[in-house]
Amino acid sequence: MSSDWPLWEVFVRAKGGLAHRHVGSVHAPDQELALRHARDTYTRRLEGVSLWVVKSTDIVASDPEEAGPLFEPAEDKIYRHPTFYDIPDEVKHI
Repeated sequence: MSSDWPLWEVFVRAKGGLAHRHVGSVHAPDQELALRHARDTYTRRLEGVSLWVVKSTDIVASDPEEAGPLFEPAEDKIYRHPTFYDIPDEVKHI
């Protein structure tokens, strides 16, 4: 039964797109069938040029409630931020 199959998260890169975007999930017994299900479900109108499928259980995410302690060390490294550089006015994007 398909509900006993693992859940796979599906990411699609659209034509001309630079990044894959999460579009949904599929159930499948293995990665090959997950990719086929994802293709059939999320790219029926030929809108994608690349698919990623990842087992939901393999995804590790940070907790937004703990964002402060997790990202705080980056503030200690001022060399990562261009705050002490003089940027010419004609430079619009860094």
